[in-house]
Amino acid sequence: MRADHDDGVAAGRRYAGRMDLRQAQQLWKPEPGWLNTASYGLPPRPAWDALQGALDDWRSGRTSWEGWDASTQRSRVAFATLLGVAAADVTVGATVSQLLAPVAAALPAGATVLVPEVEFTSNLFPWLVQSDRGVRVRTVPLDDLADAVDADTDLVAFSLVQSADGRIARYADVLAAAEAHDVRVVVDATQACGWLPFEAGRADVVVAGAYKWLMAPRGAAFGYLSPRIRERLVPHAANWYAGADPHASYYGLPLRLADDARRFDISPAWFCYVGAAPALELLVEIGLPAIRDHNVRLANRFRTGLGQPPGDSAIVTVDVPGAAEKLTRAGVRAAVRAGRVRASFHLYTTEEDVDLALSALLD
Repeated sequence: MRADHDDGVAAGRRYAGRMDLRQAQQLWKPEPGWLNTASYGLPPRPAWDALQGALDDWRSGRTSWEGWDASTQRSRVAFATLLGVAAADVTVGATVSQLLAPVAAALPAGATVLVPEVEFTSNLFPWLVQSDRGVRVRTVPLDDLADAVDADTDLVAFSLVQSADGRIARYADVLAAAEAHDVRVVVDATQACGWLPFEAGRADVVVAGAYKWLMAPRGAAFGYLSPRIRERLVPHAANWYAGADPHASYYGLPLRLADDARRFDISPAWFCYVGAAPALELLVEIGLPAIRDHNVRLANRFRTGLGQPPGDSAIVTVDVPGAAEKLTRAGVRAAVRAGRVRASFHLYTTEEDVDLALSALLD
């Protein structure tokens, strides 16, 4: 692995072509009625084939691990390209909470963290466990988040797209308020990365689990750590893989970590990244604007069929009596979150999937 990394913009040149979304859709063969990407995404054929090939090589012992590990760097570069940030500012991990742990540990004693009232706990518990140092977590309604940032706030943490109902945070407004008060900004983009373009580089930290909209195996996660915040953090999980040269970091003193975001890497679960790299590279090929337009169009087709006004999210919550049972009988797979059915629409979703769900709910 190289110690230096390509800039995210330069890395984008590796993906010279742009694949038409309709062409890309041929890389999936889901059973009709999958409306649950907000729980987990479906792998495109290149990701599935790469993973099966790696598993077969593992079973027979016909190769070494370095080839599998090369997928980690490919995944890092593709994630950076999707976000429009430098690959050197991206760390790889396993979960959102693990990536946030060093950020939480670096909070000064007595700090105040501002979060939305209904926030997914992977972006809540890391702050709460710092209470023995006097760290205080203050919650407000999502729509009031920007207005609640003040001089007493040290860090504001929120999901860009809410897991419970798909609402999109007022990202620009929160950033403006944070900049006005010199407040650090942490964004959980797990429900956004893979379909929603946003200016990730304006935040201090952006984390994402890759098994949903990025369609990777569970066990891969990414974090953008801006240079301005990395200098405040301690890599508490320092290991050989975080070394300046991992292959020269197997044994002995001295401490010799990478000087970029890689110093926060944990040793990757290889097969997760073998499956992640082709999936993320495909997203880069298609482009997030085309994916967003497709996803939101189908979500709005669903909303319109239920008599709801159009929205801007790929996630829709359903308030229909017996919705979960009706969808299950029709073979539609969705989730129940906060007491309501949650349907989610990604690039492999079709109009037929939407209409199947509508027929079930309106019957």
